Amino acid sequence: MFWSNPCSLALPTDSPQRIEDPKYEGFKRVILKLMLFYSKQSQSIRWANAIYSRVLYQVDRPAIYDVFSLEKTFKTTFSLLVIHMWLCLRRLKEEGKEGVELGQHLYEMYNHDLELRVSKAGVNLLLTKWMKDLEKIFYGNIVAYDASMLPEGKKDQLQSVIWRNVFSDDGSSKPSDAALPLVQAMSRYVRRETICLSLTDKEAIFTGNFMFTRLENTVADSVKR
Repeated sequence: MFWSNPCSLALPTDSPQRIEDPKYEGFKRVILKLMLFYSKQSQSIRWANAIYSRVLYQVDRPAIYDVFSLEKTFKTTFSLLVIHMWLCLRRLKEEGKEGVELGQHLYEMYNHDLELRVSKAGVNLLLTKWMKDLEKIFYGNIVAYDASMLPEGKKDQLQSVIWRNVFSDDGSSKPSDAALPLVQAMSRYVRRETICLSLTDKEAIFTGNFMFTRLENTVADSVKR
């Protein structure tokens, strides 16, 4: 799995999955302009929402759990959210200050969604503590993923980070023989997505008009084998 050459993830201009800003004219446009609908901040919030919708599309669908044989729990979903957030933030950072600022709006979208997920999981009394703990885990994971992609990084470092953050339930440092192929596959998937996102143009990234690699076909191919 995930041996194919990386390619741009930008959606075609005629794709029904594209997200376009509504184009209003006349009086309605004037009113929206007065309400700051077209302000830079409002636009950034809409873009961040579009980008985060792509993260959710990949993480909340069954395919990613099927491909990597993961049970859908709060832990695994959180771990996958972090990976895909890291992928997006890493790509946005490539666009300099403008990308970093958009990344901050994206993080706020993620944080709000995570708070709702924690509440849905039944955590209410200690919600603030949970959110602080998850924030520490988020930034710790981001640092680990960044380090694993450095040229001077150790061999299989990304694989080890993915095992620890996503797959391991018992704190073991290395995957079992049974789990190793799945961890290696996710490592290839993550590396491929980083390149695909780098090949995706700025406009598609900023406006959320891209889709992560579809995994449904990967599931079908795996079943055929």
